[in-house]
Amino acid sequence: MKNEWPLWEIFIRGQHGMSHRHVGSLHAPDAEMAIKNARDVYTRRNEGLSIWVVEANHIAASSPSDKGPLYEPSESKVYRHPTFFDIPDEVGAM
Repeated sequence: MKNEWPLWEIFIRGQHGMSHRHVGSLHAPDAEMAIKNARDVYTRRNEGLSIWVVEANHIAASSPSDKGPLYEPSESKVYRHPTFFDIPDEVGAM
């Protein structure tokens, strides 16, 4: 597969959103072409505000099977949960 272009993961920030959302993947020779291709493929109706592209081989992820050992230490740290703190009325909705 040496002749195949790298795989890029595509993230789009919508017109009314504050965060980018993963919308798909595509192959491209470089980041510039990945952005242009993502624009053509994933924002055909002018729904995007900005595009992020990340070469797939640069993404590291945990495995769902590691969920228990990975998140278990947080169970003993109840002070990190937002319910532990009293929020003054002056603060309003958070």
